[in-house]
Amino acid sequence: MNKRNYMNTSVQEPPLDYSFRSIHVTQDLLSEEPRTGLRPVRHARSGKSMTQSLRLNNNVLTDLRDFNHAVSQLLEHPENLAWIDLSFNDLTSIDPVLTTFFNLSVLYLHGNSIQRLGEVNKLAVLPRLRSLTLHGNPIEEEKGYRQYVLCTLPHITTFDFSGVTKADRTTAEVWKRMNIKPKKVRIKHNAL
Repeated sequence: MNKRNYMNTSVQEPPLDYSFRSIHVTQDLLSEEPRTGLRPVRHARSGKSMTQSLRLNNNVLTDLRDFNHAVSQLLEHPENLAWIDLSFNDLTSIDPVLTTFFNLSVLYLHGNSIQRLGEVNKLAVLPRLRSLTLHGNPIEEEKGYRQYVLCTLPHITTFDFSGVTKADRTTAEVWKRMNIKPKKVRIKHNAL
């Protein structure tokens, strides 16, 4: 099967579902059985899943150490991972490992313990990210929370399960002009 066909068919594959498994560390994924859904997940000859979606919600993950390794053991094409649900865990930051999945379009991080609004900056490198959830984290209480996220991630179309409107974008731009100081550009003067 060529790569184009893989991308088309795997999007319809159900997620590899490790939700509600009391998983503490990502290495546990390798010894834990995923939940079964209405449709079975197809597997390649290697035994790895053909899906592009991973559900790790409602566990007790505090970090994503060894996430890349675990995902590469579970998925036939980890580079095509497009949807990750890490909601309702104990994550305190957005792990940079998530930024290595350039096809990621949906990322659920709601109901965690993310403290710093600046953590969102890490996600700006994801070119296909369209849907993000962060509500239920301490950062939600920060002034300008929604505007900051929309300024930082201008390509997302859904944030916290709400569509992003033109009015949201306008408000975010006004907020940005009023609250974010532009970086000063230092010009080096060559001594003659």
